[in-house]
Amino acid sequence: MTTASPSRRGGPNAAAKRAPWILLAPFLVLFVLTFIFPIITAVGSSFTKVTRAGLFGEEGVTSGFAGFDNYAQAIGDGNFIASIGRMLLFGIVQVPVMIVAATILALLLESASAKWPGLFRAAYFMPYGVPGVIATILWSFLYVPGLSPIIDVAKMMGIDADFLGQGAVLWSIANIVTWSYAGYNMLIIIAQLKAIPNELYEAARVDGATPYQIAWRIQIPLIAPALVLTTVFSIIGTLQLFAEPQVLTKVAPAIDSQYTPNLSAFTTAFAYNDYNVAAAQAVLIAVVAFVLSFLFLRLTNRES
Repeated sequence: MTTASPSRRGGPNAAAKRAPWILLAPFLVLFVLTFIFPIITAVGSSFTKVTRAGLFGEEGVTSGFAGFDNYAQAIGDGNFIASIGRMLLFGIVQVPVMIVAATILALLLESASAKWPGLFRAAYFMPYGVPGVIATILWSFLYVPGLSPIIDVAKMMGIDADFLGQGAVLWSIANIVTWSYAGYNMLIIIAQLKAIPNELYEAARVDGATPYQIAWRIQIPLIAPALVLTTVFSIIGTLQLFAEPQVLTKVAPAIDSQYTPNLSAFTTAFAYNDYNVAAAQAVLIAVVAFVLSFLFLRLTNRES
């Protein structure tokens, strides 16, 4: 009777241990190249200062460690700080409105009396499939005087509607974002609703609970994780707002080149050619998004 050698006995086990890493290797390589490496590069660039000798740098370009000088310059830019404050105001109003709208839509479509829920789910989700640039162009036709039928009807009623004015353009952008992402958040909430056991609904109906009581006392508490997830995504997306205000700059004089934090970093990099300060601004945006998300998660965990 022969026995397999230790190396042969260990062969299948070793292959089984290597198999997950082999399967994960393409993803890990892409993840490092497209996510980790750009982050490291941006952080490194934010601590670097480039010096050009000569009028056009013809006498040489040198780079060195800048410490926190780029961050000090970014924080000292009043327009950049104002853009962060503007987006905080935007998020305080727009994010709750969008999450409430998505929750109401999800509850209505998952109610027992809902008709054609699949059709309406697809219809509400469809705006998410429209790129932000295209969505903004479509909505701009409803915002620009002379093109907007809404403004024409408002004038007939004696109302002077200015969707692109200084005080209204931020909420016009909020309307576009809500229209685009409410359906996406709705699907996340619906997925959580479908995980609720039917026995809970049956027990609630036996106890005489109304549809409103079922929604308020059973469904909403049980979909809290989905609500937290969608809120965190929305907080991060708020500080990343870029396409909508950039497109509207062509028709809205109230939107300048530093209206949002991302627009400010973009302008600093490609209009002022100061890539190091722009990298510092990008890092600050990421830090603010992380802090806000962390504080929100801490608050919700403490309440739960």
